[in-house]
Amino acid sequence: MDVSTAVKQRISTRAFLQTPLKQEDVADWLNSAQRAPSGGNVQPWRVIAVTGDARQAVIDLATRTLIANPTGEQTDRPIYPPGLGEPYMARRRRVAAQMYEKVGIAYDDKAARMAWMAKNFTFFGAPVGLFFVIDESMGHGQWAHTGMFMQTLALLAEERGWATCMQECWGMLRPSLKAHFGLGKTEMVYCGMAVGYPDRDHPVNALQSERATLDEFAEFRGF
Repeated sequence: MDVSTAVKQRISTRAFLQTPLKQEDVADWLNSAQRAPSGGNVQPWRVIAVTGDARQAVIDLATRTLIANPTGEQTDRPIYPPGLGEPYMARRRRVAAQMYEKVGIAYDDKAARMAWMAKNFTFFGAPVGLFFVIDESMGHGQWAHTGMFMQTLALLAEERGWATCMQECWGMLRPSLKAHFGLGKTEMVYCGMAVGYPDRDHPVNALQSERATLDEFAEFRGF
């Protein structure tokens, strides 16, 4: 598979098969992604991969925590900035509406939408979950570099016939996850990623989100 194909076919997969992934395969995948760009070669990321009982323990933690506090735990690193403006909010609402349409949920059916949202915290059935850990002292550049590492993982997963879903939702549980994983004093969970073989028959995986046209995001000067 070439890189262009991997970029074109990658989606946020939200339904996975139960087929397990071997530790040696996951380790090789993570090691390959280490060639991702890293400013100053800082490599600010750390990864915790969970499966089996360890995966279930995180799911149980999420269930307990969100039952007690459905809006998540207080954090100074919100997933989206307060007052998200346009066109960004419109794009977010549009992809949500498309997703609910794929799975047959009316947009005004709040209970059904919340039930679907809860699937995030079961990794959408994926057998492996990753958690990306970063030191709180890192700046915006290092967060961006961690994102490049995640994107590299996503593209390498396509090459292997795997699928991924970036999961910022785990940012709702940063304090509990910090304690659960026994992170260092200045470490925090940035976000998660679901990994596994995609369920290609599930309607949600037919969703490929829209992207802005070239003239909306690019300028050409001096050509």
